[in-house]
Amino acid sequence: MTTTFSEPFLRLTERHAAWGAEQLETFNEFLPTGEWSADLGQCLYRQSGRELRISLLGTFEVNECSWLWAWANPGFASSPVAAAAERVRAYGQAHGLPEFTGELVRLDGHPDPRTAAETLAFTAMGVLGAAGYIGVQASPDARAYMVPDDPQVPRAEPDAITLPRVLLTGVSLLGGSGRAAVEGYVAHHDLPRRAAADRLSAGLPDGGTVDVVFDEHDRIAYVHVNTGAPAAS
Repeated sequence: MTTTFSEPFLRLTERHAAWGAEQLETFNEFLPTGEWSADLGQCLYRQSGRELRISLLGTFEVNECSWLWAWANPGFASSPVAAAAERVRAYGQAHGLPEFTGELVRLDGHPDPRTAAETLAFTAMGVLGAAGYIGVQASPDARAYMVPDDPQVPRAEPDAITLPRVLLTGVSLLGGSGRAAVEGYVAHHDLPRRAAADRLSAGLPDGGTVDVVFDEHDRIAYVHVNTGAPAAS
């Protein structure tokens, strides 16, 4: 697949893939679809009867196929609602990521510019450790992307039953390195880990463990979960 994203950015996205997919599932269950409104001056977003504090990441201009970061938007620069975007820019400056430091990111070189915009929001969510992201049609020609900054949003926790699906789904988002996605997941959840050349093992909150074996191409070969539940007598 052709892309205009840099290799460092794609590797970063891989690391957030599994955790991000899991957290977005939790977030979408918390915030179902419905009518929405936003007061960006007050950093507030309302949808389906819920009100959240948010930060604006940026806007995607559909016709121009470009992304404008909130910190570069004259209407929001240096305002509280652009605080998360400012942190993303600082991360990009520290790690040499042009996708996070350019005021206007051209996306017309991608096969699907809308998906590229979603990828920018998803990866920004990952580096922020945000509890999700929101994309809405702000006008006929533009979509706005926000991240919640509100303690009422639930955080996903590793679950022994769903973990194999979570890891495999995360890897399938990009089709990249399975090891990167698993290592990123373990790091996000701060799980105790033990790594070898072809596998990674981590402790789970319930006292169990997960063992992930990789093939020679760093793809997930299989996932085995040992639950911490006591054996039946």
